[in-house]
Amino acid sequence: MNKLRFLVLISSAIGSFAAYSQPNGGGGVIIGQDLNNKSITTAVPFLGITPDSRAAGMGDAGVATSPDANSAYWNAAKLAFIDQGYGGSLSYTPWLGKIINDMRLVHLSGFYKINREETVGASLKYFDLGDIELRDVNNNPNGRYNPREMAFDVTYSRLLTDHFSIGGSLRYIYSNLVGSFQGSDAGSAHSVAVDLGVFYTKPFESKNATLSLGAAINNIGAKVSYTDPNNSDFIPTNLRLGAAYKMDLNPLNSLTFALDFNKLMVPSPSGVVGSSRKKPLLEGIFGSFSDAPGGFSEELSEITISSGIEYWYNNTFAGRLGYFYEDQSKGNRKYLTAGVGFKYDKFVLDIAYMIPTNKRENALAETIRFSIMYVFPTKAKEEESVTD
Repeated sequence: MNKLRFLVLISSAIGSFAAYSQPNGGGGVIIGQDLNNKSITTAVPFLGITPDSRAAGMGDAGVATSPDANSAYWNAAKLAFIDQGYGGSLSYTPWLGKIINDMRLVHLSGFYKINREETVGASLKYFDLGDIELRDVNNNPNGRYNPREMAFDVTYSRLLTDHFSIGGSLRYIYSNLVGSFQGSDAGSAHSVAVDLGVFYTKPFESKNATLSLGAAINNIGAKVSYTDPNNSDFIPTNLRLGAAYKMDLNPLNSLTFALDFNKLMVPSPSGVVGSSRKKPLLEGIFGSFSDAPGGFSEELSEITISSGIEYWYNNTFAGRLGYFYEDQSKGNRKYLTAGVGFKYDKFVLDIAYMIPTNKRENALAETIRFSIMYVFPTKAKEEESVTD
């Protein structure tokens, strides 16, 4: 059991990027050794890793940006506004490449526009934690294993008006961290979760601008256990609110400003080991806005901020900049992002790069993502509207 818990915590630390923190401006220390750190940890944290390069280049902002093939991850409701007929995207991220050379995240997504109002999508997110050597209680080699996790989604998105849409995703989650490790009573973990989202977008023709607002709750689902139901952990249920403002500077140039706020809807650390894990599911989710030991100020510190700018030239070349902020006591992730995009006919290539701003170099350094997208325009059809 102790070996299993150790591996689960290692996975949580890897998935949430929390390799180092710098309390009080001092030197870097391992988060597990920092008693001032109040980071929220969950099972299957890979669900919160940004999969696509476009959002990654904008500081991980994406709940209200214009829709594309990866929109379902950020806000299922956005897919209804996509202006292509069908398409797909493949993203690849060598994860924590600064310290590990065989860990990777792969994300495959696709969509199909049924008619003017309805769009469906599907995606697969695969997290490979690399090859590890297992050891028994006497520290003797006990074989090698490749831990891995995955999530498969199906999404439905629908227009309710010309400016407002809703959407939802159903997700199957699988995690296997230790395989058939001898001497452990652990197994693989499974869960089912849903996402719910709303999206509003309004063009202002007089200003050549568009304002978009989005809200989404992701990963509303049962806790997972690697051993028995009495020893289970919350999955990363997350509330995301955001806005995006696009300006057409002239027929060739446009700018988009995006801002997202994120809050994990899971219990805050209480100071008593294991106590937050024992809370029932609904109590943990709905109580997450008022359960922080430090009161309202600590609740505010649990909100992360993502901000980004996207520039397009002639709908052919894109440049992106972003910044992600997390409070020092909640993980201390702070990093700049940069990215570029190239579009030719139906083909899009996006690349993003992460630059940590903490004083001490850490495991986030040199994180790079690649995304390839291929989309097809909507075919000419008879009037299909069911809302007009």
